[in-house]
Amino acid sequence: MLIGVGLGPGDPELLTLKAVNVLKNSAKVYVPGRLAKELVAPYAEAEILDFPMTRDLDALNTLWKENADKLVEESKKGDVAFGLIGDPNFFSTFSHLKRIMRKYYPDVEFATVPGISSITSFAARTDVAVDTSFEVTDGSEIEHKIHLKARHPRKIMEKLEAEGYNEFIFSEWLFSEKEVIIKEKEKIPEEGNYFSIIYAKK
Repeated sequence: MLIGVGLGPGDPELLTLKAVNVLKNSAKVYVPGRLAKELVAPYAEAEILDFPMTRDLDALNTLWKENADKLVEESKKGDVAFGLIGDPNFFSTFSHLKRIMRKYYPDVEFATVPGISSITSFAARTDVAVDTSFEVTDGSEIEHKIHLKARHPRKIMEKLEAEGYNEFIFSEWLFSEKEVIIKEKEKIPEEGNYFSIIYAKK
């Protein structure tokens, strides 16, 4: 299994206990750069994979494929961790790597360990309290929406469909014993609760 491990914003004290446990127990640990390697060092010896900052899509796809080739066999045999700054599922190198792995090696399993992202670390360090809806962008087209406190999932989905969204995931009580995740649109319930979330994608 290939596990994306969020290492947080760079403060060694902001790694989660789960991240530390995964790093300690993985057969192999990879990182995309020096800072990530330093954060991992107290728990595991990590190998740096090359992920240069470039907008050349052809060059990037070639490098992502080369890195995927390096990871595939180890990921089939046991747990392999890929540690990165921030969170594995928000604007991360791991998302691209996972996409390439799924394309060429669909039999590899994946998991992610969330880390403190740039969004929440920014709010903490700048003393910004976000308690109403907000937008995060890197300048690209907005293709995802996350609706918190989704008490009426079906009504929310109808509104989002009118905005062009057509893929949905419903979840509630994440990371608890009562966790629910539903990816089949037709099985998403009429009623949710305060801890329910609707994810939508165009």
